[in-house]
Amino acid sequence: MSIERHDISGHLSKVVEHNGTVYVAGTTAEDKSVGMKQQTEQVLAKIDGLLAKSGTNKSKLLSATVYISDMAQKAAMNEAWLAWIDRKNPPTRACVAAELGSRTTLVEIVVTAAK
Repeated sequence: MSIERHDISGHLSKVVEHNGTVYVAGTTAEDKSVGMKQQTEQVLAKIDGLLAKSGTNKSKLLSATVYISDMAQKAAMNEAWLAWIDRKNPPTRACVAAELGSRTTLVEIVVTAAK
């Protein structure tokens, strides 16, 4: 069983595939000047692209971990999440408050999907 790594940046791979499972690294927004909902939308769009490059999509998500900088903004993140998620095939999910990589990073999402 081979391991395939995609978008290697020196300290991590954005995606790792193994045995029919796709692991997507923590993903953050490009434009960190916008609010929680908009950052979440950007992150989810990036995840769509990463999943597609591996031959899968959000309907095959197995799990997600959402890290947010402020639980008071969880509703804004959930608004974007609920608009994006495949409601017939929701993954398991945890949402955790965390200090993220920068003051302007409001959300980071890690997902695992079946191929």
